[in-house]
Amino acid sequence: MSLPMPTPPLADPPAPALAALTALWQGLGLPAEALAHAHLPGTAPVLPSSFAVATAAQASLGAAALAAAEIGHQRGGPRQTISVDRSHAALECTAWFALDGTTPPAWDPISGLYPCGGPAGPAGWVRIHANFAHHRDGALGQLGRPPGPGTERSAVSQALVGWTAAAFEQAAADAGLVVAAVRSFAQWDAHPQALALAGRPVVSITNIDTGLAPAAPLAWPAITPDQRPLSGLRVLDLTRILAGPVAGRCLAAYGAEVMLVNGPHLPNIDSIADTSRGKLSAQVDLRVPTGRDQLLSLLDSAQVFLQGYRPGALAGHGFDPVALARRRPGIVVGALSAYGGVGPWAERRGFDSLVQTATGFNLAEAQAAGSATPKALPLQILDYATGYLMAFGLQAALWRQARQGGSWLVQVSLAETGHWLRGLGRLADGLNTLKPDLAPYLADSPSGFGPQGQSIVRAVRHAALFSRTPAGWQRPSMPPGSHPPIWPDL
Repeated sequence: MSLPMPTPPLADPPAPALAALTALWQGLGLPAEALAHAHLPGTAPVLPSSFAVATAAQASLGAAALAAAEIGHQRGGPRQTISVDRSHAALECTAWFALDGTTPPAWDPISGLYPCGGPAGPAGWVRIHANFAHHRDGALGQLGRPPGPGTERSAVSQALVGWTAAAFEQAAADAGLVVAAVRSFAQWDAHPQALALAGRPVVSITNIDTGLAPAAPLAWPAITPDQRPLSGLRVLDLTRILAGPVAGRCLAAYGAEVMLVNGPHLPNIDSIADTSRGKLSAQVDLRVPTGRDQLLSLLDSAQVFLQGYRPGALAGHGFDPVALARRRPGIVVGALSAYGGVGPWAERRGFDSLVQTATGFNLAEAQAAGSATPKALPLQILDYATGYLMAFGLQAALWRQARQGGSWLVQVSLAETGHWLRGLGRLADGLNTLKPDLAPYLADSPSGFGPQGQSIVRAVRHAALFSRTPAGWQRPSMPPGSHPPIWPDL
């Protein structure tokens, strides 16, 4: 009599972040064997949210780090293992930093959520973003309130009694301002912009050689086994608000020569002292021919051109993706946007907090908390995950360019990252999570910011650990214009 064969034990499912990374990796056709070198342990929530924000942080950052390791392998080095601690990754996405012991305020007093039509919000809720003075003053002007630092939130609330959320959102958008109406997920999913984005991957890579001679693979500078994977590769970083600067900072941590390019007339936010770690920082005025010539000269020896301006803004100065590929065949162009590169909202301005509001997160988080007041996520995860996903996509495109040539466009948006985050699932008790202590993850570095032109930035270290070439920033963060718009000799 034969005995039945024993049933083999079921394998443990992969940690959620590794499963998410695997899907991202396979979606861009990267080598499957590299996945064995990714270590993303843990399942527990890290920050109080009903959404899998820790998984999003760990997976997106892990994807960027593994792509860097794969480029290092492409450049002749042995594969190395990357490891991303779950708590460390989530805390790196909180945007916390201090300059000489002082933590700048995260929000202008006018920024935030307001009920429309009365105290209970019978006409919906809106979020106003007022961190830039011109956005603040514009929103106040729409409400018939005199702009100025003395305006109180109570005056804004009173003015919104006469508005519906949808009407004020549209009026602000028509005026080029940044306001979002609170929606549910169901309302967002039925919105024309969400429908336009349906079915698109969270990271999109497309060839931009159409109508041009196919670009040959670009030669990369030689590196030694102990150099970081992106050493010698040049990145032009034309970004200003969190997601883009985070992408550039990430590439700098892996060894890229990153030059942040600001316009001398454009405002910046305090976080530039944190997100400029590891970068050169120059100013170029694209409004004048001299400035455009300077940027073209920088482009001629760059591998990556990353921009986070509203779609069409740089094209008006002659720097659309096709023009960039014509000038620099083989270039990898990164384009970040708030609501995606297609659809009726493609050119609409937006920030993380506004996209959370418009696409359903504030209402869903409030419902999970049993609150009638919309509730923000505990961190700007759309900004940070989008930044890391952009760093991942740019490196995947570099890997592709080195193997088959071509010029490539990488597109990522906050709204599409939000859809990806929703797909990572909900946490039944996530809102009861206690935030861990930041102190073990902090490090000090020199900076050129501060009243005396020198200061110490205390911020979260980079969470990705490489088994052979440690990540990190070798240049201090410096104010815009600290460096000339010229690449230094390698």
